[in-house]
Amino acid sequence: MAQLHAMVSCYVSARTRIKMTMNSENRVQNHVELARGSCTLGLYAMNGGEGPNSYVQNSSYQRGVVDVAKPIIEEEIDSKFDIENLYPTTLNSFRVADFGSSTGHNSFPAMQIITNAIEKKTRRGGMMASQIPDFHVFFNDQIMNDFNTLFNSLPPERQYYTAGVPGSFHGRLFPKASLHFAYCSCALNWLSDVPKALSDETSLAWNKARVHYTGARKQVFHAYSNQYAKDIGSFLEARAEELISGGLMALLVPAVPSFIGSEATFTTPTEFDLLGSCLVDMAKKGKLSEAKVDSFNFPLYFTIPQEFEEIIERNRSFTIERTEILNNPGKLTLTSCSARSMYLRAVFEGLLMNHFGSEIMDELFERYTKKLEASPIFADPSNEKSIIIFVLLKRKFE
Repeated sequence: MAQLHAMVSCYVSARTRIKMTMNSENRVQNHVELARGSCTLGLYAMNGGEGPNSYVQNSSYQRGVVDVAKPIIEEEIDSKFDIENLYPTTLNSFRVADFGSSTGHNSFPAMQIITNAIEKKTRRGGMMASQIPDFHVFFNDQIMNDFNTLFNSLPPERQYYTAGVPGSFHGRLFPKASLHFAYCSCALNWLSDVPKALSDETSLAWNKARVHYTGARKQVFHAYSNQYAKDIGSFLEARAEELISGGLMALLVPAVPSFIGSEATFTTPTEFDLLGSCLVDMAKKGKLSEAKVDSFNFPLYFTIPQEFEEIIERNRSFTIERTEILNNPGKLTLTSCSARSMYLRAVFEGLLMNHFGSEIMDELFERYTKKLEASPIFADPSNEKSIIIFVLLKRKFE
């Protein structure tokens, strides 16, 4: 365990030039202050720990995605996993990576589903227990992710070896042709950075007094969609290098049914619009500056099925083995407006704190909860129309 903790600390230091030692707390804080507002440094993550505002306590929405995808993943591994090509006699470990694992609360059951399904397939293929290679699972997330909570929460009954891999999944993280199975759930809606034009007062895409593209001018939406296409392209290029030929990748992508009329439909993007209105209200009351609001935009984009499939096809390194639209049962677990507010806080508080500071967080989410309660649409979780796109990809043979 100590070695894993040391590995994460070393990696953070190398990527951010921050010396995370007991004697350098002030220096770390100074570097963080200078880097506020920059998403590319990865100085944000889901809320760590296990407290009331933590991701662990407020991610039933994301757990619903794992649960609804379970039978599909098991079925696809059973039908698409090629034992002869992926399991040569010299192989001593089968390597699985979860891109966007957070603190592991929802990653652990997903990894168990995958490793169990693969083991069952190999046994049915005639392998004896002694012939099945070891499983090695890699958990990836931003460099500031709470890997300590992840490591401390590892299931004691797990049948796989583990390692943490901090860094952005928009670039390479593993050696060439080293992975057999890649998995990513509820993470590919995150952009590598906010499009620069959104905070440029001379640009037609300047997004003044808004924090997202919902309800904004078309230039704002196009800036987001172009950035998304670029980022998904980078993600696919990196995974194409890391997966072996014939390797599989399961993606569970947060999305919306359509872009048409999206501003009038209850989806995650419209929740951003509501949260942004709380920031605008606070700026009008002098709680924070209007310039702070004008310079902030959520680095997230919610695609539609057709657009996502077109981006994949442009890559040419993968075949699309299966696509399916899933309705997330996890949204029904957010039975109160306060639960919905806590869910968003657990995901976005770190990002918001980096830009606005920690002082306004309590009031911001109190205001947000009240606005949810005032709306009969937002107050009923069954009204939410966000979807999940399931895609299974296979790395083409070279």
